[in-house]
Amino acid sequence: MANQPLYTAVATSHGGREGHVRSSDGIIDMDVKMPKELGGAGGKGTNPEQLFAAGYAACFEGALRLVARLQKKNVPPSATITNHVTLNKTDAGGYAISVVLHAKIPDMPRSEAEALVNAAHQVCPYSVATRGNIDVKLVVD
Repeated sequence: MANQPLYTAVATSHGGREGHVRSSDGIIDMDVKMPKELGGAGGKGTNPEQLFAAGYAACFEGALRLVARLQKKNVPPSATITNHVTLNKTDAGGYAISVVLHAKIPDMPRSEAEALVNAAHQVCPYSVATRGNIDVKLVVD
């Protein structure tokens, strides 16, 4: 059975890491700047790692809340997912990203929170897309 498309996001980049990105609906419309840590000038603007971190964090929290509802567990509104996306240089001289997802789920026993985070990692589309391709670490704070 083929995948059934539900939604397609469209964004255009012009100028790469020293350019501009814009979504087709104009909600994202910002400059892209090379961070000082990567040898750029920095300045007001985002970068691909920040955009990926934000998208993955939002998607992962959505998956967490979905699996919690299906398991009839209560995830409080104050729960958060903070994503750390790191650009790494590989031994072969290339580049790769790694991810550390931090989940904070107040008022939930640690073992229950860890089980929900692991279940979310199985269904989150970002997790599915990156599985086996990048290092992803799950942390329950």
